[in-house]
Amino acid sequence: MIAIIDYGMGNLASVKNAFSKIGFEAIITSKAEEIMGADRVVLPGVGAFEDAMANLRKLELDKTIEELVVRGTPLLGICLGLQMLFSESEENGIHQGLGIIKGRVVKFDLPNQYKVPHMGWNQVQTASGSNLFHGIPENSHFYFVHSYYVVPEDKSYIAGTCDYGKDFVCAIEKNRLYATQFHPEKSSELGLKILNNFGAM
Repeated sequence: MIAIIDYGMGNLASVKNAFSKIGFEAIITSKAEEIMGADRVVLPGVGAFEDAMANLRKLELDKTIEELVVRGTPLLGICLGLQMLFSESEENGIHQGLGIIKGRVVKFDLPNQYKVPHMGWNQVQTASGSNLFHGIPENSHFYFVHSYYVVPEDKSYIAGTCDYGKDFVCAIEKNRLYATQFHPEKSSELGLKILNNFGAM
């Protein structure tokens, strides 16, 4: 069973439908006991960092996520779900994240020809030996919608990078913790392959 964390932000139904399409049973839940009882957990997210963290803390799901990581339950963060794993974000001021990964979330500062938010399909360069990108060709395209990106202190977490006016980290992987800045549920067949790789772990 895959639990998709519902904290009031994120395109939950599209993530659930994507897992269903590839044969994985998934539930959308905000109940800690259901999340802790799942075989794998997804932390999705769309919207503002500060609001998302406030919602997680109000529901006390920040503690649940921290416990999942300690326990070693496979966890997949998507978009804002990736960013919240980090120490802090500079989105609309400085706001504390979950702190599971040391590092910051910073805004794109790019030449005028690059529009922000970064929106649309772009190539991803992947790290060798990645479980999340297993069987996916190098430089494959995935779908992005974001104005901020992550900067991990520990470069060993980096599983994928993307070039949009500059190279930025778009995927992380460490032990059983995974996350992508792009939306696999919106990234056609290769996005489903990412979700299938996660579901099969």
